[in-house]
Amino acid sequence: MGIVVPLGGPRAGQTVFDRGELDAILGVYGRMVAAGLWRDYAVEFARDQAVFSAFRRAAERPEVQVLKVPSLRSKQGQFALIGEAGVVLKRGHDLRNVLAPLERRLLKVVD
Repeated sequence: MGIVVPLGGPRAGQTVFDRGELDAILGVYGRMVAAGLWRDYAVEFARDQAVFSAFRRAAERPEVQVLKVPSLRSKQGQFALIGEAGVVLKRGHDLRNVLAPLERRLLKVVD
């Protein structure tokens, strides 16, 4: 007991979310789960992109996807927020700004 077995890091040429990016995404995800809007997520790492998908239920299509495509870094921004129908909701260079529409959904008016 006490032996740690590494599962392996990213493969060469694989696109991944770094720790800060994943913290920002999981922070929003946690608040959406607490609000009862999301229940499950999936993460996919490929050669050309990394995808975080959030689901209302595991059997459905993802409600939103956060994409990281490094090849678009110098053009329209490497981050994109994709809606359930596949429509790009927001795109940009800063992940926090791309996640802003999700943050707005969590705001509630208090009397």
